[in-house]
Amino acid sequence: MKRALISVTDKTNVVDFAQKLSDLGYEIISTGGTKKVLDASNIKTMSISEITHFPEILDGRVKTLHPNVHGGLLACRNLESHQKQILENKIDYIDLICVNLYEFKKTIEKNASFEDAIENIDIGGPSMLRSAAKNHKYVTVVTDFNDYDRVIDEIREYGDTLPKTRLELASKVFRLTASYDAMIAQYLTDKAGIENPEKITLTYDLKQQLRYGENPHQKASLYEGQYTSYSICHAKKIQGKELSYNNIQDANACLNIIKEFDEPCAVALKHMNPCAVAVADNILEAYEKAYNADPVSIYGGIVCFNRNVTKQLALILKKVFLEIIMAPSYDEDALEVLSKKSSCRILIVDMKSPFKEHTQITSINGGLLVQDVDDLMYLDEDFKVVTKKQPTEKEINDLILAMKVCKHVKSNAITVAKDNCVVGIGAGQMNRVGSAKIALEWAKSYGNVGCVLASDAFFPFDDTVKLAHEYGVTAIIQPGGSIRDEDSIKACDELGIAMVFTNMRHFKH
Repeated sequence: MKRALISVTDKTNVVDFAQKLSDLGYEIISTGGTKKVLDASNIKTMSISEITHFPEILDGRVKTLHPNVHGGLLACRNLESHQKQILENKIDYIDLICVNLYEFKKTIEKNASFEDAIENIDIGGPSMLRSAAKNHKYVTVVTDFNDYDRVIDEIREYGDTLPKTRLELASKVFRLTASYDAMIAQYLTDKAGIENPEKITLTYDLKQQLRYGENPHQKASLYEGQYTSYSICHAKKIQGKELSYNNIQDANACLNIIKEFDEPCAVALKHMNPCAVAVADNILEAYEKAYNADPVSIYGGIVCFNRNVTKQLALILKKVFLEIIMAPSYDEDALEVLSKKSSCRILIVDMKSPFKEHTQITSINGGLLVQDVDDLMYLDEDFKVVTKKQPTEKEINDLILAMKVCKHVKSNAITVAKDNCVVGIGAGQMNRVGSAKIALEWAKSYGNVGCVLASDAFFPFDDTVKLAHEYGVTAIIQPGGSIRDEDSIKACDELGIAMVFTNMRHFKH
């Protein structure tokens, strides 16, 4: 008689699976809570203690770590030496195991205590899975209830699972245990406060296969990690088409900008760079300011709000072709209005809890780059006024807004702001004057003069200051640190412009 060992944390469909194995002639071995569930369903089972002839001890920490279990899993049926040792030690083969693991990920996502997290590190489960997967030539190993039907169908038709299936299931085991160990390693590394560990372990779960990548000839998929706020991976889609690779990139960039703001804020974005960003006393006013700052680029773009979307706002949004709308919530009548834009993706995004990501990871050929997230929040007491002219309170507010947005614009980056709205953006140019001219021209084209200007890095010459003056800029914020800072300061003093240094650069490549 063949034997199956079943011990699962996730008991979805396990009763049906065990019953079908029993009907196919398998003797069922089980442990703890799984055995109770199967016994309650009148499925005949043997306890693990009947196999090991040893009780479960240490509050269940030790129950399957025994030669009678691992010998039955690891024995090669074609080796006489193995067969002899199995007989001598009175061990029975185990032909199939169905095991999934303690829910470590869910435990730490609930902000459980360190002690609870440690107790949810599974030892026996991964050990059995690895033993069975190593010996997949003879043993079927199941970790996912989605594979139950396939396994049952093959046993019914062929008397056992096919070698190809056992190999695929074994590879799935090692992906599972690698992911599980990676989560534990990262958790303990964080708790220990270790920076730059000798190895970096990352794990993500497949969320969605995408139609294609940046272009139709590129394959792409979306993988999600641990739950965090301001995450497109964990957003809830209310309506609209599936998100594309480019949609996801843009949405992520948009969320990174809006998390900078506590006050009501509207962000319009396209191709990874903002079109306009505005703050106001209410979200409707914020959107109207952002839209008026760039009514051209917003077409076919993304808008994001950090406040509830009302019907009044939805009626205005309905007039513009948008790929995505994101907000923490929507009124029911607002969703009814937006439902008429059936192709537009409407997403609910968690914006309540703090943004928890501290590390940014970028792939390069043959490796990864890892750095801290650029999450500095600007406060005017940190500024150093370097000019004779002092910025006004209104200018300081606009300077802070401009710099918060500037650090999310591709370098070389220049942002121009007025009346709590970013009204001009110059992105990704090879020289700073080029970016400044684009931003200032755009602001001027919509009647915005008397603005402030932010730069993501220092001015190597005074040419940006002189250009800004031509467009009526009254105050500038920049990191400072150039060997020719005095040239820019002198130009500001001569032209009546206030300038502040932050002493912090914000390149975004």
